[in-house]
Amino acid sequence: MATLEVSIINKKVIPNNVNDDLVNEKIRFKEVMVIDANGDKLGIKMRREALEIAYRQELDLLCVAPKGQPPVCKVLDYGRYRFEQQKKAKEAKKKQHVTEIKPIRLSPVIDKHDFDTKMRHARKWIEDGMKVKVDMRFRGRLITRLEVGKKIMNSFTEEISDIAIIEKRPILEGNTMSCVLAPKKK
Repeated sequence: MATLEVSIINKKVIPNNVNDDLVNEKIRFKEVMVIDANGDKLGIKMRREALEIAYRQELDLLCVAPKGQPPVCKVLDYGRYRFEQQKKAKEAKKKQHVTEIKPIRLSPVIDKHDFDTKMRHARKWIEDGMKVKVDMRFRGRLITRLEVGKKIMNSFTEEISDIAIIEKRPILEGNTMSCVLAPKKK
């Protein structure tokens, strides 16, 4: 048997989870503002009166604003309401775009062929709409040669600048220099 987790604030029961709607008998407020199915205010009613109004119309009573003074309840078809909420959530999820960040690691002593290979990978990912995080780790004595690493990082960003913008400029954090490249807007 599922239990409803609730918080008690000022002697009011409010659901903790968004999916735990206060419907019909779950509503425990003494008085509620009632709105009918057409959107007209019926006024402040006792909980039992509000439930009777909903049951006479063969509909449900849903608490839409539990924190209101008094709490606001609406008479509606709860099954249809839940269906529409799920449909809206599904549409919103379809339209949302998650941008993936792909990592590339360079070295201050990288060879020309390796540099070109990393550039090819970065170009492919940026053309696919992903962001690319370019890291350059300075190991051992290489930390004394920051200008060499900065030169390679700048040449990488310049070479890819025709299809990408620099979202985060190259910064040295500890022993790693990193920057983020994003696709240009079309």
